[in-house]
Amino acid sequence: MGAYAIKDLEQLSGVKAHTIRIWEQRYGIIEPKRTDTNIRYYDDDQLKFVLNVALLSRHGYKISKISRLSDHEFKNEIEKLYEQTLIHDTDVVLDLDANDLMVSMIDMDAEKFHRIYENSVKNNGFERTITHLIYPFLEKVGILWSIGQVNPAHEHFISCLIRQKVISGIDRLPNPVTGKKFLLFLPEGEHHEIGLLMASYLLKKNGCRVYYMGQNLPDKDVQSSIVTIQPDAVLTFFVDPALLTRATETAQTMIKWCGDCEILIATRPAPQLEEIQYDHLHFLHGLKDLENYY
Repeated sequence: MGAYAIKDLEQLSGVKAHTIRIWEQRYGIIEPKRTDTNIRYYDDDQLKFVLNVALLSRHGYKISKISRLSDHEFKNEIEKLYEQTLIHDTDVVLDLDANDLMVSMIDMDAEKFHRIYENSVKNNGFERTITHLIYPFLEKVGILWSIGQVNPAHEHFISCLIRQKVISGIDRLPNPVTGKKFLLFLPEGEHHEIGLLMASYLLKKNGCRVYYMGQNLPDKDVQSSIVTIQPDAVLTFFVDPALLTRATETAQTMIKWCGDCEILIATRPAPQLEEIQYDHLHFLHGLKDLENYY
């Protein structure tokens, strides 16, 4: 059972904490729970509820109206929003589905995940599903991870499902015989592989030769791979917050190994990393940033 501060709800739902407080005080739309020491928090069910209220609010529903809905009516309004937008506005459906994926993770509901995923691929295609549904969802999971509110079992559950889908998409692509060479790996101690797999798909789709070394690669193997492959670019991800304590050292070591090849590090913004100045070192804060290096 999660225990979220109001700032966590703000990050996950996109609704300002001040607005959530107004919803509580003026409309009684949600009531925080309290610890034995009287600290306010919200549980998983309340998080799911706020995600759905935020969706209705963003699409024109008045909070005063939402506050008067019964549980049954509230659920019907969410379903109606799906029906209204399914044909006419795929971006709204992706928005809805990203929140629903969060619910499927919390509930560990594989059937719901597959339904959402297959419906999105049918209507939007695989690549758009990856870039506009799966990646935004994983950014929310990253927020949960950073605040210590993601259950490891939940994360493994959803990560394995996504991993299967992305690997299947990669396998369907032809193998380029020309194009830039990209070496992809996760450093020692890093196991969050989904972002790297999605990058592998996008690079291969755009005609790049991808050398995928996987997760938790020891430094000596990174160096050996660079010497053997002579890549045009090296791409890695720093996801686990614990790795940021040695991320500067890892980046500086890669500079020594890589020579003139481009070094791409995908990570959340961190002051200690941004202070590193090197012409061939670039920090990526989203998959779209990767487009500059195909």
